[in-house]
Amino acid sequence: MINQHMRRTITLASLGALTFTLAACGNQTSDNQAAGGGETGAGSSELSGSVVVDGSSTVFPVSEAMAEEFQREYSGVRVTVGVSGTGGGFQKFCNDETDISGASRPIKQSEIEKCEQNGVEFIELPIAFDGLTVVKHPNNDFVECMTVQELKTIWEPEAQGEITNWNQVRDSFPDRPLGLYGAGTDSGTFDYFTSVIVGEEGASRGDYTSSEDDNVIVQGVANDENALGYFGLAYFEENKEKLAAIAIDDENPDNGEGCIEPNAETVGNGTYQPLARPEFIYVKKSSAENNPAVQEFVNFYLDPENNGTLVPQVGYVAVPDQILEKAQARFENRTVGSVFEGGSVQGVKLNEVL
Repeated sequence: MINQHMRRTITLASLGALTFTLAACGNQTSDNQAAGGGETGAGSSELSGSVVVDGSSTVFPVSEAMAEEFQREYSGVRVTVGVSGTGGGFQKFCNDETDISGASRPIKQSEIEKCEQNGVEFIELPIAFDGLTVVKHPNNDFVECMTVQELKTIWEPEAQGEITNWNQVRDSFPDRPLGLYGAGTDSGTFDYFTSVIVGEEGASRGDYTSSEDDNVIVQGVANDENALGYFGLAYFEENKEKLAAIAIDDENPDNGEGCIEPNAETVGNGTYQPLARPEFIYVKKSSAENNPAVQEFVNFYLDPENNGTLVPQVGYVAVPDQILEKAQARFENRTVGSVFEGGSVQGVKLNEVL
């Protein structure tokens, strides 16, 4: 049973334009730790052991939901799901502290090298699609849509201490202070947002309220009528009653005309650009080979029925069956390494390389 606060049913659309590479290449992980699916059901008792999952706060709701349902089927297995951000998760993973790491971006070259130094081989698997959602306080009635350029004006490093008022972003905006809330620097969300909005990964002003925990950002925006923030779609879906989403115009008619709202349909059909992205789990090869509980949990995670049901329930877009089949093959063949070779997912389309 999925936690009640995670129940969100979203209509799925085709994932035409938003796809990414899964060919075979070279390498591979929260301190607010919670047990995924605290209760166990009367499922199979033949399998036992433990699975340790950590990493991205964006991937956390998916892993938590998977863990909860998995433990109902395999009551002898304990799956622990933690949150320390994508970067923090990879640090633990490459230090051989976890079995699986959730990530909202591909593993970086520096992280690949760290894993190699510690003898940690990994299998990279796509598990969902997400759309970074730019949010405001619901009482804000003057901004419904923003351009990518306006977001860059707000978030680029040069804006620090300079762009502090809404009317500096657009002349028609009121003379009100601008309260900013966003991902911490250990977050894959931070890496992706700065890459596609500012134009350089990691390039950002520093004078904003930051956290690797998306719930902190949710509360910050919900309590500040002048706020602007960003995080994954699932956290917006979960908190719609206290937040409002801002539509995004990338000013590229090829991606859809005008202002595009973030939802399962626009993420799925590729029109919500440039903030739509894939989500991953990274599985330690030795855990997959030597821990039957890890192997069975990953198989459960990649099952089309489970992915197609649980991923939308927590607010993301499920991976199409044909992509899951490729992911299953990577896992079954123990194909190690990252197909992105330390690079970005932006502009990489799976249907062009498979």
